[in-house]
Amino acid sequence: MTTKKHVAIIGGGIGGLCLAQGLRKAGVQVTVYERDRTPADRLRGYRVHIDPHGARALRDCLPPELWRAFLDTTGTSGQDFGFLTERLDLLALIETPKAADPADDHHSVSRITLRQVLLSGLEDVVCFGRTYERYERLPDGRIRLHFAGGGTALADIVIAADGGNSRVRKQYLPHAERVDTGITTVAGKFPLTGETRGLLARRLTDGPNNVIAPRGVGMFCAPHELDGIAPVAGIGATEQDGALMDNAASYILWAVGAAEGHFPADVAELDGAALRSAVSAMISGWHPDLRAMVERCDPGTVSLLPIRTSIPIEPWPASTVTLLGDAIHSMTPMRGIGANTALRDARLLCRALTGGGDEVTAIAAYEERMREYGFAAVRDSLRAAKQFVGGGRLARTGFRTFLRTVQRFPSLKSRVFS
Repeated sequence: MTTKKHVAIIGGGIGGLCLAQGLRKAGVQVTVYERDRTPADRLRGYRVHIDPHGARALRDCLPPELWRAFLDTTGTSGQDFGFLTERLDLLALIETPKAADPADDHHSVSRITLRQVLLSGLEDVVCFGRTYERYERLPDGRIRLHFAGGGTALADIVIAADGGNSRVRKQYLPHAERVDTGITTVAGKFPLTGETRGLLARRLTDGPNNVIAPRGVGMFCAPHELDGIAPVAGIGATEQDGALMDNAASYILWAVGAAEGHFPADVAELDGAALRSAVSAMISGWHPDLRAMVERCDPGTVSLLPIRTSIPIEPWPASTVTLLGDAIHSMTPMRGIGANTALRDARLLCRALTGGGDEVTAIAAYEERMREYGFAAVRDSLRAAKQFVGGGRLARTGFRTFLRTVQRFPSLKSRVFS
C-alpha cells in the first residue's frame, strides 16, 4: 500500500492504538478517532495478561523506546498457573518458564499503564471527543466518516477498533451478532502490602490461579506485583482518583463468576460495597484466605462485568473497511486472550497494509487469517467460560479428579497443557 493512503482507525483501545503505532512507525498517514473526551475516560485499573502473541505485536509495532517502557512497567509476579479447590488444595500447576526473549514471554501489566504507553507519541494522531456515527462511500473510492455533532472526515481505509458494540460492524456486517452468555462476573482488587501479604497462602501471591468450586461458581485471581519497579517518565499517573484507577500499587485481581440465579436479581444496580457483599455471601464456605481477599478489598475497586461473546460468521468480501479486536471477535475473558488477540490483529493488519500492493488484496489476506484464529479464540473462550461456572457437582468433581491425575504424571500434564 502506498504511504499516501490515509488510514482512519475508529476507537482508541489497545488494538487500535497498537495498530496506529505500527502504521505511524512505517510512515503511513493514520488518524485515530476516539469518543472519549480525554485519555483517562472510562479506564479500568485491572491487570491485563499479555501472552507471547501480544508481546510480539507490541515489540513489532512500538518504537524501541516504548517497547522498553512497556517492559519496564510490567509486573514481577510469577506466571505458573494453578488450579485450586475452594479449600486451597492444589489440583494442578502449569509451569511457565521465563523466556529468554521478552517478546516470547508472558507479562502482567496495568490496563491503564498499557494504554498510556500506547498513547505516547500519538498526540497528533489521536482525536479525542469524536463519536463515530456512520460512514459513506464516495464515487472516488474514498470514505466519508460522520461524527456526532455534524463533523466529518475523509479516509481511504477505515479500521473498526471500536469494541464489542462497534458501530462500524453494525453498518458493515449487520448480521454479525454479539450475545449475552448468561454469566455474570464481579471483579475487585486486593491490595498487596507488607501487612496484607501475610494474610494469604503463598500460592495466591505466587501467580495466577483458577478456583474450581463444586457448586458452579468459579474464581480467578492473579497478582500484579509492582514492588521495586522504577517509575518511567510520563507513565503511571492518571487524571482520575480512586483505588480502581491506581496503577502504581501492587494488588491481586480477583474475579468471581456464576451463571444466572447465583447473583441477586438487581445485581446491575448494586454499588461496589453491595457487589462485594454478594460475592462474600456466595463464597462463605470457602477457605478463609479466599474470603479475606474479597472482604478486605476496597469497594471502590469492585465492579460488575457482564460476559458477552461474538457469534462466528462466514467470510465476507474484502473492501477498504475492515475490523480488529472486539469489533469482530469479542470473547469472554475466561482464557485471558481477548486483548492479545486484538494485538495480534494489529500486528498482522499493520504488516498487510505496509507490505506493498493492492490494499483490498492485503486486507483480504489479513481477514482470512484473522477469522481463523480470532473465531477459534471466541469458541475456546466460550467453552472455558461454560466450564468456569457450568456443570453439576458430579461433572466438576470429575474435572478435579482429572486435574489431580494430570498433576501426578508430568508427561501427561505436558501433553494436556501444551
